[in-house]
Amino acid sequence: MRLFMASATAVALALTAPGAYAQAISAEEAEALRAQIRTMKAQMEAMEARLNAAAPASAAAAQESTSPAAAPATAPALAAGSAAKPEGKDEKGDETQIKWKGSPQFAQGDRQFKVKGRIQADANYVGTPKGLDDQGLGFSSEMRRIRLGAEGAIGAGFDYKLELELSDNAVDLVDTYVGYHKGPWSIRLGNQNSFQSLDELTGDTSGSVMERAAFTDAFNFERRLGAAFQYNKGPWLAQAGVFTDDIGALANDSDGVDGGDENNSYGLDGRLVYSPKLGGFQLHFGGSAHYRRLGRLAESETRYRQRPYVHSTNTRLIGTPAMNVAEEDHYGVEFAAIRGPWHAAAEYHALTANRVDASTVTFQGAYAETGIFLTKGDHRGYKEGIFRVEKPAHPMGEGGMGSLLFTLRYDWLDLNDRDIRGGTQNGYIAALVWEPIQNLRFNVNYALMDYTGATPTASGKTDYDAQVIGTRFELDF
Repeated sequence: MRLFMASATAVALALTAPGAYAQAISAEEAEALRAQIRTMKAQMEAMEARLNAAAPASAAAAQESTSPAAAPATAPALAAGSAAKPEGKDEKGDETQIKWKGSPQFAQGDRQFKVKGRIQADANYVGTPKGLDDQGLGFSSEMRRIRLGAEGAIGAGFDYKLELELSDNAVDLVDTYVGYHKGPWSIRLGNQNSFQSLDELTGDTSGSVMERAAFTDAFNFERRLGAAFQYNKGPWLAQAGVFTDDIGALANDSDGVDGGDENNSYGLDGRLVYSPKLGGFQLHFGGSAHYRRLGRLAESETRYRQRPYVHSTNTRLIGTPAMNVAEEDHYGVEFAAIRGPWHAAAEYHALTANRVDASTVTFQGAYAETGIFLTKGDHRGYKEGIFRVEKPAHPMGEGGMGSLLFTLRYDWLDLNDRDIRGGTQNGYIAALVWEPIQNLRFNVNYALMDYTGATPTASGKTDYDAQVIGTRFELDF
């Protein structure tokens, strides 16, 4: 509008100035043109006044560049504008970003929120020799896990995670903690894993087989309430923590040594990982050490035992008798390698149980596996000392069939030492994992379990085989 007025004024000046064009018209015609221009200018000024009345903040901003006196009037308008939070932004002006990774993820500056969930359902079969009368064998099925929760960050380096899980018809808290991180350092307070082993820390939806190594269950690895510290920089990862017991054992719902108020057990755990990249290899070397004082729990009974691979049966074919254990010491070593579609992993773990009324006994477990993706472009993920699941390179719906991982694993558990004859288990496992799209997986496993010193059959036989077929579908987001 000001440009139009300036043009009109320029025409008026041209008409009043002496020159060839002005001399080409008569004085009467020139005066008539000047009158028309004055009328147009008055109309433009009136229109500008009406617009300024409708938008005073915009008019003040426009006048600021030409009128210093208008500056004080502009400041209140700008202040009022900043006080009103723009749509889709927080009080800092950070925009809300929404991403989809199996579920909506919200981010606003240094704050984040994500809904988490998991569904796992199993259908399995355990075949054993005739004469082993146990109704828990044969066919069995279960909802292995139903999990719902959330995780996120609340700013200034603080984050959190909360997960509820329905398993075995009971609701438990899984990862439930508040954390703080700054640079390579972090600390977590709450219910969490205590750095027991590579296979235990790798998520159950990121594993290459349906169930973890036999020693992880036999040695009672579980989440516990405590404080954990971590340092992660370059290829180095150091983890340490002090923990009490799992939150179920700490509940005050029973009296005596099994009651939460009588549970004064605690443990110290540490793990060190070196994960360099060498050529095309991602390598992993790790070790962990653990100490646990059972306290009043030493007066109760402790057992070390294991199922025949799948979780849907509650039968244990090998296991120690009940013992009064005052302390546990255990340590483990880890190795893994990834190159393209191929991977390998191995671990060894030993646990020493210091009995109250007898000599100490040591039990051992180990596994070794190798696997390869049968689909082009896929590989096992790895981050912060554990395996991670990766999105299929060519998922269904985008011209591919998803990813297909084939793995062979040998799993060994020995529960024999001194006067304790808990038995041994050698597992030979073949697993196929199909992930058609991200967050959805289907497992088919076959396991041949070779037992020595197991539960006797009707004829007294304790050395025999068990054949296991396991299937699972899982949705994780």
